[in-house]
Amino acid sequence: MNLAMISFWHVHAKDYAKEAQQHPETTITAIWDENEERGRKKAEKWGVAYISTIDEILGNDSIDGVVVTCPTNMHKEVMIKAAKAGKHIFTEKVLAATEDEALEIIHTVKQEGVKLFVSLPRVYDGYTLAIQNIISSGEIGEITQSRVRLAHDGALAGWLPNHFYDKEACQGGALIDLGCHPVYLTRLFQGMPKSILSQFGYVTAKPVEDQAVVTFHYAGGTYGIIETGFVNPHSPFTIELHGTKGSVLYGMTGDVLLMNKGEGFERVTIPVDQPSPFNQWVDHVQHNKRTDENIALALDLTVLMEGAYRSAQQEAKVTISIS
Repeated sequence: MNLAMISFWHVHAKDYAKEAQQHPETTITAIWDENEERGRKKAEKWGVAYISTIDEILGNDSIDGVVVTCPTNMHKEVMIKAAKAGKHIFTEKVLAATEDEALEIIHTVKQEGVKLFVSLPRVYDGYTLAIQNIISSGEIGEITQSRVRLAHDGALAGWLPNHFYDKEACQGGALIDLGCHPVYLTRLFQGMPKSILSQFGYVTAKPVEDQAVVTFHYAGGTYGIIETGFVNPHSPFTIELHGTKGSVLYGMTGDVLLMNKGEGFERVTIPVDQPSPFNQWVDHVQHNKRTDENIALALDLTVLMEGAYRSAQQEAKVTISIS
């Protein structure tokens, strides 16, 4: 597969470019960037052509797919154009900032018959698979509460690029970027909530939130807590699941999964990770596999993000419509 990189705006663009170059079945052949200076520098670094217009990239019949890592507010336009040009699409989360935009992208992708895959990497990690197995086995009973936390010090230490605080380009701050992971994991473990309540913090006085707490409310009084931030230098990635028969903890002491069913916490074996989202995308394209499960979770993520931001804006609980 010949691939084109669509922007190096996102901090993970370089990681996907590296994966593409290392994968035996893919090659980066061109780069376009909304920031031409950045794009030309990246093209020189990766030893490929810089293309000055996105239409020229998409009109090139030798290019099979695109890696979309442009600003979030460009996702809809870029991906719809790419799909109509017959290009398979791998994209950084979120798929889009609103449900309407996400649905339009998905409709176009299906209509044009191209493969879309959204990077939701922690779905495919071994600890997630182990936790899903524990939930489905019923060992800890019915889930009554969950808590997933992921935070770093990007805003405090200054290593996040300044454009990550551009509200229009990003469509949000810490929640829509880093908080995506706790949100889709909570959705994976507990399903779609009935309602959402969000609180945002602005510790570094950025134009976007630099930390957030979101609560998912479910039928029967159960709930899930999502915590994220750019202002936490020593906060480990953690997962807590508490059920009617026991509890599961991950990440408190590194890559360790613990379960307690009444006789103290015991270590649970974590299976190997599944292939990365990029590798799965390539496999889906080459073997004509459906990507429905990934797309459905990505759509739910957008619905939940839109609800969370609406809750923060309205300073009120927001009902989530479950289709």
